[in-house]
Parts: sequence; C-alpha cells; structure tokens
Amino acid sequence: MSDVLVLPDRLDATAELLLAAAGRRGLVVRQGLGRGGHVYGGPVFAGQVAAASGLALLDPPDDWLVTLPYRYTCRDIVMSTVGDARWSRTPMFVKQPREKVLPATVYADGSRLAPLPPDTAVLVSGIVSFLVEYRLFVLDGAVHTASRYATHGRLDPAPLDRCGDRGPVLEFTGALLDACADGLPSAVVVDVGLASDADRGEEQWAVVEANMGWFSACYAADPDRVLDVVLRAAGPRDRLLPRDEPFDRAAR
Repeated sequence: MSDVLVLPDRLDATAELLLAAAGRRGLVVRQGLGRGGHVYGGPVFAGQVAAASGLALLDPPDDWLVTLPYRYTCRDIVMSTVGDARWSRTPMFVKQPREKVLPATVYADGSRLAPLPPDTAVLVSGIVSFLVEYRLFVLDGAVHTASRYATHGRLDPAPLDRCGDRGPVLEFTGALLDACADGLPSAVVVDVGLASDADRGEEQWAVVEANMGWFSACYAADPDRVLDVVLRAAGPRDRLLPRDEPFDRAAR
C-alpha cells in the first residue's frame, strides 16, 4: 500500500498537479475515503484516511512561531485562547494554529472574534504588512522547491527561480532552518515574506507561518518536488523517522 496516494473526491488545483506527478512516478492514485500509503487533503479527510491506514501525519508544533527569536518574526507572537483574546481592546492579528474555523486576519479588538469556545487556542500577534510572500516546501531541513504566492496581499504565484528575491529568500530561510529546523518535522511547509514597518521605514524578511506538508497549496512550485514532501509528510507510521515521532498528529 505504500505506493498508493489517496486524494479527495473533489480535486483542488494542487491535488490535480499531484495526481499528474504521481502518475509520472508510477504511483497508484485513489480518490475518496479508502486505504493507502500516503494522503493529500484537508485535516478531516486526511485524518480519516490516516486512521484507517496507519499513517503518520506530520504537523509543525502549534507554538512554533512563539518559540522563534524576534529577528525571524519581526513581531511579538503569543499563544492564547479566544476567551483571553476577547479582552483585548487594541488591533491584533489572530489565527488558529491548525484549524481554519476562525478567519486569520486583523481584528480591531477582541470583541470582533467569532463566538468560538473560550478555550479555543489562537496565536495573537502584532500587525505587520508583508510586501511579498513565498511558500517553501522543506525536506530534511533544506528548501526542496518554492513559489511566490502573494504580492501586497494579493495572489501572485510565480516560481522562485523567476523572482528577483530568490537570493534573499533562500539566504533568510537557510539561516532560519539552520537555527530552528529541530523544531519542525522533516517534511513541512514554511511561508516567509518581506515585512514592512511603516513607522520605521524598514523592510525585513520574516516568517509568516509553518504549515503541514500534506495539505498546502502548491502555487507555482515544482509539483514533482512538492510530491516528495507530501509523501514524507503523510506516510506509513512504521516508516516514521525517529526525529519525526513528536510531530505525528495522531500522537499529539
């Protein structure tokens, strides 16, 4: 079964690219709930496939951003709850670490948060503007393939090799991974961007967030290399690398 990739019934753009890449590699692809050696899809779907097939789903830690030095984030970030964040009366950026029930956006104050259970975990951070954002598919602590995905907050995909920021992006991400890769699974997606501080008139590269490799949009990255990350990020538990055991979603 390790040569079977399970995809959802309804394919998004990334799943379609992975379907083609898997075909070029000779993998069997099945759609819909079923058993397989690997899976790509949303948390509910992937979780059901993983439970039925004994797969490990690798997740970055919920508090990974919180643990990073300020030089990599360019903003203060804390782990909190919806209940505590409701008391804030200043603007803040709020997102859930994994789930997407709460819109990840800037809130004028805590009263604007959706009526979720008060113990719902959220990341609360200062507000920064990203001039351009990149998605990097990371394998074994190195960038495996990458894509620009947004410019000034608008979707703007392009392969990293065609972007003028390629050098600075790889330099910043390389330094980040050298310093912090032990805190991430061996297959993961990291988003970085050029943050603008209007008050200081400065621009600095910073981490946006980390995401699971088994459910992240490909954008303009090389789908064959994205597939490498997907296969490692969602594969048989009996092949799990010892270093990845703490990152298995089922074990957390």
